[in-house]
Amino acid sequence: MSGHLDLWPLIHQERTALADDLSELTEEQWATPSLCEGLTVREVLAHLTSAATLNGFRWLAGVIRCRFDFDAQVAMRLAEQMGTSGAETLARFRGVTRSTTSPPLPKPAVLGEAVVHGEDIRRPLGIVSARPIATLIRVADYYQGSDQVVIAKSRVQGLRLQATDGPFASGTGPLVCGSTLALIMAMTGRPAHLDELTGDGVEILRERVDG
Repeated sequence: MSGHLDLWPLIHQERTALADDLSELTEEQWATPSLCEGLTVREVLAHLTSAATLNGFRWLAGVIRCRFDFDAQVAMRLAEQMGTSGAETLARFRGVTRSTTSPPLPKPAVLGEAVVHGEDIRRPLGIVSARPIATLIRVADYYQGSDQVVIAKSRVQGLRLQATDGPFASGTGPLVCGSTLALIMAMTGRPAHLDELTGDGVEILRERVDG
């Protein structure tokens, strides 16, 4: 695979598309529970904003300040980016759509966060947004081989994944078929997308996601 520098344009594209999709939300819609347990769609967007403003130094400083409680660090940074309304949360996110600042994460993980959290937000709001298949393939390829940021590789171990809308395929074992996006979301532990998958391996994957 070529260097990861070329992923920044894809990351920027995902952020911009998400901001555009959310431009007409009401305050009531901003309070919709996301697919991230315990977080509203507005809070997930604030989390994406905070990630785009944290370099390695600021990230580490926050981790130390939160006594190495990574969830507390996420909550602290998220709160910094909420603003006083959904419109302000969105404005702050728009301000970082072209940022190349990130915590110490591989670039495919940053792209993955944009795609997965974008769907965490869109799906509960009923927003259907066709993401570029080339972007989704890069993200699926990353997650099927990594547990670094999100447990994904272990979740699909011993299963054969096959996309129905593109060339992504990985692994051997009982088959799990579906759209590239649904496979990504199931790999990263989102049960909402399991019903879109077919094959002998779906029940095994369901146990791992629900477990």
